[in-house]
Amino acid sequence: MKSLIDFFERVEKLREQLNVHNYRYYVLDDPSITDAEYDRLFHELLDLEELHPELKTSDSPTQRVGAAPLAEFQPVPHSISMLSLSNVFDFNELQAFDKRIKDRIKNANSIEYICEPKLDGLAISLRYEQGVLVQAATRGDGQTGENVTDNCRTIKTIPLKLINHNIPNILEVRGEVYMPLSGFTKLNEFILEKNEKPFANPRNAAAGSLRQLDSKITAIRPLAFFAYGIGETSEVIAETHSEVLKRLSSLGFCVSPGYQIVQGAQFCQDYYEQLIQKRHTFDYEIDGMVIKINSLALQIELGFISRSPRWATAYKFPAAEVTTIVESVDFQVGRTGALTPVARLKPVSVAGVIVSNATLHNMDEIARKDIRIGDTVIVRRAGDVIPEVARVVLECRQHNTKTIESPTHCPICQSAVEKIEGESAIRCPGGLHCSAQCKEMIRHFASRKAMDIEGLGDKLIEQLVDKSLIKTAADLFQLSFNRLASLERMAEKSAKNIIDSLEKSKNTSLNRFIFSLGIRDVGETTALSLAQYFGDLTAIMQATTEDLLAVNDVGPIVAENIRAFFDDSHNQQVIRELLAANIHWPAMPQKSAENKLSGKTFVLTGTLSSMSREEAKEKLQALGAKLSESVSKKTNYVVAGEEPGSKLQKAQTLGVSILGEIEFLKLF
Repeated sequence: MKSLIDFFERVEKLREQLNVHNYRYYVLDDPSITDAEYDRLFHELLDLEELHPELKTSDSPTQRVGAAPLAEFQPVPHSISMLSLSNVFDFNELQAFDKRIKDRIKNANSIEYICEPKLDGLAISLRYEQGVLVQAATRGDGQTGENVTDNCRTIKTIPLKLINHNIPNILEVRGEVYMPLSGFTKLNEFILEKNEKPFANPRNAAAGSLRQLDSKITAIRPLAFFAYGIGETSEVIAETHSEVLKRLSSLGFCVSPGYQIVQGAQFCQDYYEQLIQKRHTFDYEIDGMVIKINSLALQIELGFISRSPRWATAYKFPAAEVTTIVESVDFQVGRTGALTPVARLKPVSVAGVIVSNATLHNMDEIARKDIRIGDTVIVRRAGDVIPEVARVVLECRQHNTKTIESPTHCPICQSAVEKIEGESAIRCPGGLHCSAQCKEMIRHFASRKAMDIEGLGDKLIEQLVDKSLIKTAADLFQLSFNRLASLERMAEKSAKNIIDSLEKSKNTSLNRFIFSLGIRDVGETTALSLAQYFGDLTAIMQATTEDLLAVNDVGPIVAENIRAFFDDSHNQQVIRELLAANIHWPAMPQKSAENKLSGKTFVLTGTLSSMSREEAKEKLQALGAKLSESVSKKTNYVVAGEEPGSKLQKAQTLGVSILGEIEFLKLF
């Protein structure tokens, strides 16, 4: 009679065999056994795991069928930010990108780049520990994504267990989940047979499939995965990006088969032109190519700007263009009162997406392009994303077209619009008296990087404003549980969560509060500069234009906007009401030459037990420190928490000072 050990050994052998066969079939496209033989091995493993459930593991090939449905996706903070890429659209912009890099690197005559097709899918981060997949997360906002582990387990080109034995203890693999064109066609045929609405394009299909709360639905969708890089690692695995791709391939991942290593901008352009010719031969959609510096050391040296790396860019294909008709024009009112003309179009498919609206930007742009209602126009998706009217087909113009008139009054609150000299936009001066501006300002106030009020979505804000339950951001803190619970589609649990989130948001920081006010042209960086320079809200509110001009990031126009905002009696009243609601923040010391962290650059790695990474960043910035995502010779300190990643090893190699959590806390 066989013992449990015998069953365990057979199960382990079957898993090893099936993982290798999966790799050969889905990655190498070179199967070594027949489908029937694979099915026999798979069902033998399935039978053994059902007979002995204690032998089931998360990395078993049988665990690709999906798990029980989730109530919601849980947030996942990224240990290293998943940044987006900057874009270039022509050879001149590519040359400018190349020049910026050469200007920053000494003795750089020609840079070695690696060029890859840019898949049009959904960015995903896969975390492996001891070679086993433990977590998968979407990009989200770059700092925090959604946990889609159960869904990613169902994708056959994502290894549940890495096949190589020489694997870092921690390895974060980044790549793109996409839907092959062949699979997309079959999926839509299946959907149409059920008389349901088909997906507009493969990217939408991939995103919708991956974000199913029921992973069993994801399991039957034809999704695939291409790896294009790494995030956090417990050890250095390569010296160049091309070596990273080779290493990932050896571990069981599909990587782009068409990447090339080239020298200089001209060879990047040559690859781009080849890719345009070949793009329609691929079984997946690409919307351009990605250009990266091949040397990882140079990548670290160049570092990042706020939203993207300096060492990489996306070279987008020319926008797909189609012809349609402008049926009417509406004007939308934004947070700052700017009225944006929007063309309502006869619906048309542009690069796989049905487009019925397109921005006209402003009245100056309408006049420059001579766009009229009734015109036949060329519509394109700028960067394959944002629909815009490119130009009018004048030879098709009919005699009954209508000129687009600039509105004299706000379409929402009927306030007489204003045209400020030197600006192309027209504005509604209604402020919070205009419900459109009110809604946009409250959305901004509640956003994650401002007051971070969870659960306060667009639909709820519209209800609250339309029912006159709130007129300003301060009114949010007067909402009662009973009033919220009585609203449409608002359960008691949701109402309680919002009340709790409102209470939690009261403990904030000065820079977040300034940013949340929605002062025109005052973004996160400027809000932080104001908070660091003045250290106090009253000082900012009383600062003269000359005082404001002394702050980094503040120019004449921004200074005037800040002064105008705080001079407004209505804004002053809202701020008093917000403070009366007990919104508060820790005292922030003024930025000065004596500040010991002024000009010092910090990098955070690992997990701190005493505070979140966001709290640690805010404390450092409050003392004048700069934060960076990567370690370089210019880094002054690396703060190492529990389970630090490859940044710690890089700091040790460069001789950068390393602070443990206790040493870090002593700074404050």
